[in-house]
Order: sequence, then C-alpha cells, then structure tokens
Amino acid sequence: MFERDGFKRIRFGDITDEEIKKRGLELNEENERHVRQQLREEHGMAAYAKLNLPRIDTLLKSTDVVVDGLYSWEEYKLLNGRYGDDFHMVAVWASPETRYNRLSRRKVRPLTKEEAASRDVAELENTNKGGPIAMADFTIVNETSLEHLTKEAEKVVVALR
Repeated sequence: MFERDGFKRIRFGDITDEEIKKRGLELNEENERHVRQQLREEHGMAAYAKLNLPRIDTLLKSTDVVVDGLYSWEEYKLLNGRYGDDFHMVAVWASPETRYNRLSRRKVRPLTKEEAASRDVAELENTNKGGPIAMADFTIVNETSLEHLTKEAEKVVVALR
C-alpha cells in the first residue's frame, strides 16, 4: 500500500538475506536466526537501523520511505532520534493463531507452528520487540481479509500525507 502511494520500501530483512547469500548458506529460519544474532552481536541491537541508514537517507532526498521489519527497541530509538517528528511507527498486529496459520501457508520460507512460535519467543526475549509495538503511532489489526488490511493501510497513508 505504501509503495503504491509513492513511498519507497526498505526491508530490514534484506540485510539478513544478503549476508546469507554472501556466506553461501541455505535461506531458512535457522540460518536467518543465526545471521541476525551475529549481526546484532557485531553492530549492537540497532544493527538493522544502522546498516540501513545510508539507504534511508539517500531515498529520503527524493521521496518518502517506509521501513519494513523494524524489530528492536534500539532500532526504534535510533530512527526516532535521527528523524524526530518525521518518524512514525506503524504496527501491524495479528493474533498468534492467525500468524502461524499464514506462515505455514506462505510460498517462500513457510514455517511450522512450532518454528513460528519459537521465532516469536526469540524475538520478544532477544530483540526487545515489544517496545516499538507499544510506541506505535498507528496500529493496524490484520485479522481478517486482505481487503480490510488494504483499507486500514490506506487510512494510515492518508494520515501521514
């Protein structure tokens, strides 16, 4: 939705995917988790925000930017501190049951319920994920249809413009 309305998207997870490819590893949950943890050990808990700042700053010179995949409180603080009133947090929430069902059916890197639940716990315990969700300027509940999600996202885009 944001891209359709002129925003350029930066997906934080691309950093993980690029590193996995660079190392010649298979793209799977285990390798993703391992690489994420290593990057955070090397660059701190704000790793993904730090590593993406050049991309964000370059795009912001010509367009609005939406970041996909901000997970840690430290990433939130870094971006909020850098961009101030121009930074807005949007949380997209779905219940665990809904997420696990969707993750098990996705075409790229499907996860079992157990893998998804394990990932949730790891993200909550190891990345301070709750803070950005609690501080969100907007929360979209994604429990029903793609049509509903689209309408809710459109409301956020309108509010930000």
